[in-house]
This record gives sequence, structure tokens and C-alpha cells, in this order.
Amino acid sequence: MVNLLGKETLKTVNLSFRIPYFTQWGQNLVISGSEPLLGSWNVKQGLLLIPSHQGDQLIWKGSIKVPSGFECEYSYYLVDDNRQVLRWEAGKKRKIFLPEGVQDGEIVELHDLWQSASETLFYRSAFKNVIFHKGWSLDLETPVGAFPTKHEQEDTVIVHFSVSCPRIEDNTSVGFSSPTIALVYVTGSSAQLGQWNLQGGLKLSHAVAILCKQLSSTHFSFSIILSYISLNSDSTYKYCQHGKAGNISLEVGPQREIYVDSTSNDTPKYISLSDGIFRELPWRGAGVAIPMFSVRSEEDLGVGEFLDLKLLVDWAVDSGFHLVQLLPINDTSVNGMWWDSYPYSSLSVVALHPLYLRVQALSKDISKEIKQEIMDAKERLDGKAVDYEATLATKLSIAKKIFSVEKDSVLTSSAFKKFFSENEEWLKPYAAFCFLRDFFETSDHSQWGRFSQFSKEKLEKLVSKDTVHYGIICFHYYIQYHLYLQLSEASAYARKNRVILKGDLPIGVDRNSVDTWVNPNLFRMTTSTGAPPDYFDKNGQNWGFPTYNWEEMSKDNYAWWRARLTQMSKYFTAYRIDHILGFFRIWELPEHAVTGLEELEKEGIWDFDRLCRPYIRQEMLQEKFGDSWSVIASNFLNEYQKSCYEFKEDCNTEKKIVSKLKEGDGKSWLESEVNIRSELFDLIKNVVLIRDPEDARKFYPRFNLEDTSNFQALDDHSKNVLKRLYHDYYFQRQETLWSENAMKTLPALLNSSDMLACGEDLGLIPNCVHPVLQELGLLGLRIQRMPSESGVEFGIPSQYSHMTVCAPSCHDCSTMRAWWEEDEERRSRFYKTVVGSSEEPPSTCVPEVAHFILRQHAEAPSMWAIFPLQDLLALKEEYTKSRPAAEETINDPTNPKHYWRYRVHVSLETLMNDKEIKTKIRSIVQSSGRSLPSLEQADDTPIPVTLPDKQQLVNGQRKVTNGAAQK
Repeated sequence: MVNLLGKETLKTVNLSFRIPYFTQWGQNLVISGSEPLLGSWNVKQGLLLIPSHQGDQLIWKGSIKVPSGFECEYSYYLVDDNRQVLRWEAGKKRKIFLPEGVQDGEIVELHDLWQSASETLFYRSAFKNVIFHKGWSLDLETPVGAFPTKHEQEDTVIVHFSVSCPRIEDNTSVGFSSPTIALVYVTGSSAQLGQWNLQGGLKLSHAVAILCKQLSSTHFSFSIILSYISLNSDSTYKYCQHGKAGNISLEVGPQREIYVDSTSNDTPKYISLSDGIFRELPWRGAGVAIPMFSVRSEEDLGVGEFLDLKLLVDWAVDSGFHLVQLLPINDTSVNGMWWDSYPYSSLSVVALHPLYLRVQALSKDISKEIKQEIMDAKERLDGKAVDYEATLATKLSIAKKIFSVEKDSVLTSSAFKKFFSENEEWLKPYAAFCFLRDFFETSDHSQWGRFSQFSKEKLEKLVSKDTVHYGIICFHYYIQYHLYLQLSEASAYARKNRVILKGDLPIGVDRNSVDTWVNPNLFRMTTSTGAPPDYFDKNGQNWGFPTYNWEEMSKDNYAWWRARLTQMSKYFTAYRIDHILGFFRIWELPEHAVTGLEELEKEGIWDFDRLCRPYIRQEMLQEKFGDSWSVIASNFLNEYQKSCYEFKEDCNTEKKIVSKLKEGDGKSWLESEVNIRSELFDLIKNVVLIRDPEDARKFYPRFNLEDTSNFQALDDHSKNVLKRLYHDYYFQRQETLWSENAMKTLPALLNSSDMLACGEDLGLIPNCVHPVLQELGLLGLRIQRMPSESGVEFGIPSQYSHMTVCAPSCHDCSTMRAWWEEDEERRSRFYKTVVGSSEEPPSTCVPEVAHFILRQHAEAPSMWAIFPLQDLLALKEEYTKSRPAAEETINDPTNPKHYWRYRVHVSLETLMNDKEIKTKIRSIVQSSGRSLPSLEQADDTPIPVTLPDKQQLVNGQRKVTNGAAQK
């Protein structure tokens, strides 16, 4: 264009946005982008859209004038009237590229769909790099040249289609030599789209293919599927996939619509359809869960080892699984004893545990003497359970001998130098901590004299090559290097075989850890984390971890958390967030508490001394302690009114009670110390309100206050008032705060890696939790015996939502088999209400019962069904007879000093050779629709499964039940 002065002026284009989105009163949509015209990512200065109704849809529109050649990234944001962000799109930023042939003043209209977090899950590495690693996917970018350069007719509208197909069938013929082979079609009501005839539909093609290498596996990365048509009216359409085998798959759901406002003077010449994801039936997968330490193989040394994962992956593939889930694998060597078997109490959130090292793989030139020592140790440590202390000590002793021989060649190798340079930020503090722990014989860094306060200057001196202990420092480097090599090898093997390796992110760290030493400002060391009373423990739990200083963590955008996730993503493609409720609200306990009921940070309006002190009456003491009540009273209590008692100063906390009981003084009542301690704990917690230690005018309602005899002794009016206060405080007043807390912290974690994230959301669940998980695309956890549904004793797997992981049990509760045998009355209720039988249930979890429960979970709508290995072994009577059910439980949450030592009594080699159980498992997986169509199956023929409507399982005569067990 030339102006009156003969100078060329810049062409401008009218860029119009259009997106359907339902909002509530006071909510608006804003576009913010990378260029000043869209606010330069300042949402308050972005483009405010205007709502309008189109049928039953609420459509938001807005437009700006942009210069020719304009390029920009942008996203949609939901805001309030003050432009405070309430919600934002998930996934990558959108990109704008204008058509090359656009004329001055013409309109380019972008028809977008809101990108939800659940739709972006298939761009996570679990799917992108593992499950569908040979397929095509999309990064939601519109490439240059998407539109043709010329109009065919003046009255036509040029339409560009763009759809994401992350689950597209593998097509090996697509490559650089043939980048435009059509795999996806669009067919619709218009003549240009074939009038719903696929042969007349529009072939869409991949515009860009980028060949890249990931772990030596060649695959094609993100690509666009696009094309264009000319329209002169509205049109409905759907996308369709055409597989290489000739199979055709039409999108599910309602028809899509291209809307062209032909009555307006502002009719666009170009419409770009950003149609989100190809709509398919929900994808569902299956996996197996087992702690690393519980694995048994013929090669391991007393405990499961990282290299055992390769054999476990082989077994998983043969059984139809495509996920292996582990518990945390970080170093927990804090106390130097079996207490360190607790995998959730990390010495370091980055360093791997030396327990899982395969010493035979440290060198190719191990001496005969050391080989014999390894063989002797294998025989000695091959017990029913893990001998944590002996196993770790043996491995480190052998590793030191091998290290002394080959340290020079390893430490000077290019591979080690590369590992060290990439990890020295955490590796140096870890090695220094381990040296100081052993030197001072304690991990309590407050006892380390001048080293109790960390500094980089002190660290560099500690790890200097000039020190006499440099060899010890290097040994810790050496161990971590080989752990890295071995886990990396197993991780690469899992990806190659299309098996997701799923890790576990603990909510806490040990009080005496590398992390609290190096970053003390990130932790509140005078408090402890825990959990309120729930299914796992009616008294609540105190884990002993320091709570987080979230305000301090937020200053660098949660860099400590992001570093943890970045490190995990080197090995895992999915992870479980332990106790995800901790990112909403953490159960914080004072340092002197032992259980989770002594103090809560809550506000109240009451100031009655009667409600704040433990309610102790003489008749209660007589009932609890019998004839010994007066001895107990004289030692622990003062009578402040007739028949009314309070605790003495030297025993008015749980820790003081424990200390006094241990003093002994020869008193006869100490013979039943455990029972006395438990009863005294009940008394000290028998309060209704807790006075704020910093403000005597404030009070907190005690959790589960209705369960106390203190509450029961009140008049009806006081009870009603307290119940209203309690419910308001715990279930209403703080919901918004908890939700805001989670929306600040969790996105930082999720965006720090491309792993698939799942949240452990068991226990007392605030109402705000599930909406936040849904918003962020986080999968929740469903355990049948701990139903999230209200009013039922047992969860209903058929009613679980797709955005969940379902399992019949987990490591924090008894196994399926043990649970079945624990409670006869509960077993009968389950058999009647869930199995649907009026018969007497079997007294043990026979294979038919196991099959019913496992298949019920496999057929659930949940995205993932993940089965503990112990529950799968219940399918074969041979394995259940050789191990009592109670011995299969991994953890006892009621015992803070539980010994985590469960070991599978069947080796992986035995399971690999057991075609019968692999076939049974694969039959359950395949018949539920959870198997991968393109995954190579074993040669075994699956056992046929019958599906009668009404079946019974009779004790003594094993018959099929609800189609879930075999005859």
C-alpha cells in the first residue's frame, strides 16, 4: 500500500479470537501474550474478550490490528473483575503465524478451544516417550505457511484445520522421504468435506517431522496435522484416523462446527481451527507395584537391586503390564541402624540408596577372593525378609575393596567426569555430609561443632583433594556414580520395552538430612509433620519431619522442589506425589508431640478453662486402671478439685509421660508400661479446645472433638455450638486458603519436568482437593476399602473417574489377602454387597476371590489400574500356601518405628518361568481393554473368560463369580 506522499505503508491485518467457555458471574477471559499488543505476558494489560451467546454456548470474542508478518505466543486466562488470575490454560503456549497471502485489512479469525490439563497428559514423557514413543504427536504450534497464498473465490473462506493426535497408531512408512502421507482425515456435512463420506473427505498431513534420538531410540517428535478448504457457509465435521491396517476410527462425541457469520460485514477470509486433541475413548493402562527392596532375584545380594528392574520389566511385559511402580529409592542412611529402612525419611532427596547397588557390576575384573565373598554373602543374606543393617554393611564393605583397586581408572574416566560435572551441586554436599556423619557418629548436624552451620567455603575445604580424607569423599562419589549407571541402564531398558517406570516423591525429609543442613531456611525445624486420624491410624500420625517454610521456598519459585523433580526425571517417566494433601495443608505438630492430636493451628471464640484442660475424673481413672488407679494418680496427676484431676508439670506432654515411664524407680505399675502409656495419652488428649500459645484469647477446636468424653459430658446447647464451630473451621472456613496454597506450589512441581504425575490423596480429604487435582491434570488414588464416595463402606470401582489410579491395596495397608482374613463380619458384608452372593464367603482369599477383585479393578474407568505384586500372587494357590498373608504387609502406619523389610518369597526368575500366572494376569488385563494393541504379546494362548450374568462362588466348590474368576 502507498499513501498520498508516495511512501509505502505497513499492511495491517485484523486478528480476531474466538473461544467457547462457560464462566460464572464476575469472571472474564483475557488473552495475554509475548508481544505488547497482548500485554507482554502481563495479564492485566492483555486483551479482554467480550462474551456473546451462540445457541447454548457462551462464546468469548476479541480482536486486535496487527502488522503483516506478525508472530506471537499467547494463552487464555480466566480472571475476576480486578483481572486477578483465577485459572489458566494448561500445556504449551499457543503461537500465531499469519498467512503469507493475507491482504491489507482482511480478517484472520482464530477459533480456539480451552486447553485443559487432562488433555495434555499424553504429552508427558510416560506416553510421549514410552507408551506411544513410535507415534506422532503435536505441540500445538501453527506453522508458517499453514494457509494457501491465494483465494480461490472472493466469497470463500479459507479454513485451516489443526488437531492433536498423540495416540495415533504407529505408522513406520511416515518419514522424511514421505512427510505428507495422510493418517488423519476430516469429513463433514459440506461438499468440500465429502458429505460424511471418508473417500471424499479432506486428507490432513504432517507438516513438519523432526528426527531425534532419545536413549538410542529413534522416534519422530511433535508435528502438525493440517490442511485447508474453501467454505461459503457453516459446516459440521469430525476427524477420522485411518490406520495402516485399513482400520478407520471416527472421533467420539458431538460433531464439531465451523461457524461463519456471513451476515456480518466483518466476515473473515481466513479461519484457523485449533481443535485440541483427537477425541477418542479414554485410554486405560495397567501396572504392577512393588518396593525396590522387596524384589527378589537370583542375582541380588539380600535385597532388590536396580538391575533387577530389567527382569521385572520383562515379566511385566509378558503379563500385559506397561508400568512398574516403586517406593522412594533415595538414601535414608540417617541413624546407621534398621530404622533407616523407612524409605520416606530421606538423608538426601537426590542421592540414591547404596542398598540397591549390585556390587558384582562394579567392575569386570573382580578378584576371586571378592567373588567368593560375594557368593558367601548371597547365601548368608538370602532370607525371608531384608536384613537391612547386614545387607548394607556387606555391600559397602565389598564396594570399598573394589574401589581401592579401580578408583584411579574410574575417577579419571571421561564418563565419571561428565557425571560429576552434571551433579556436583548436590554430590559434594552429600559426600561431605556422609563423611561428617561417620566422623562425628551422628547425623544430627547441630552436634558437628564448626561444621554445624553449612557454608560453601567450608564445603570446598571438606572435599578438597588436599585433605587426608579425600579418599572417603571420593568413595561416596564412586557409589553414587555406579548407582546412576545401574538405574539408568534399567530405566533405558524399561523405555525400550514401552514400560513406564514410576517413582515416588516423599512429602518430607529427615530432620537430620543433607537438605536441612544445606538449606535450613527452607524448613521449620521446631515443628513436625503428620496426618490427622484416618483409615490408617485412628490416633493420627507424627512422621517427625520438619515442616516447610513455603514463603521462603516461593522466593526462587520453589527451586528446591524443581531440582528434585528434574533429578527424578532422569530415571522415571511418571511419579507419585506422597501425601499430596500436604501441598494444601500440612498437619503440623509441636515438637513435643508424639501423635497427631495434641495441638492444631485453628482459631476459635471460646475461653472456658473447662474445655481446654484434659477432662479427667475419678470414675474415668477407675475404669481405665482398675485397682491401680490411685497409684497412677499419685504419680502423674494432681487433684485440683474433688474427684477432678490434672497432669503434673513433669508429665503434661506425651514426651514427658514417656520419659517418666522409662525412669522406672522400681514401681510395680511399670510392668504394663505400654498399656499405661496408651491410657495416659488418651487422657492428655481428652480436650475440646486448645488455647493458642501466643494469644490467650484464641482457641482451636480439637480434631474429632465429638469422640472425647470431655465433649460427651457437655450440655446439649454447648455440644451444638461446638459442632457448628468445628465443622465451619475444618470444612468451610479454610477451603479457599488450602486451595490457594496448592495452586501456588503444585504447578511449580508439575512444570519442572514432563513426567506424568499422580497424587496420593487418601485420608481426610477437604472438598477443595479433587477440583484442584482435576484442574492441574493430576491423577488421584482410589483404594476400595477407603472409599472416597460418601455413605458406602466399600468403594465402587465401576464408578471411579477416569482421572484416577485404582488399586485393591497399597503399601500403607494390609494386602488384599490379609485384609480378607482380618475381619470375618466385614468379609461377609463385602461378599454380599460387592460380590453379590448370599453364600458364606471363603475364610481365605482363594484364587477365585482374588480374580474377582483384580478384574473388578481392571475393568474400572480409571486411567490406571496398578496392582501390588502380592495381590497378583494370590491368583495362584501355590504362592499363598507358602507365605502367611500377614507377612506380606509392607508398612504399619500406626508404628512410627516399623521395620520396612518385606521381601517377595518368589524370585523373578521363577515368575518368568511361570506361564500359568502370567497367562492369568494377562487375561485379566486384556479382557478389560487395558493392553496395548501394538505391544508384542507372549506366545501363550490366553485362558478364555466367560461372562455369565449371575454366578456364585461356593465355599469348597470353586465356581466363577460375577464373571471375574475362572472355572
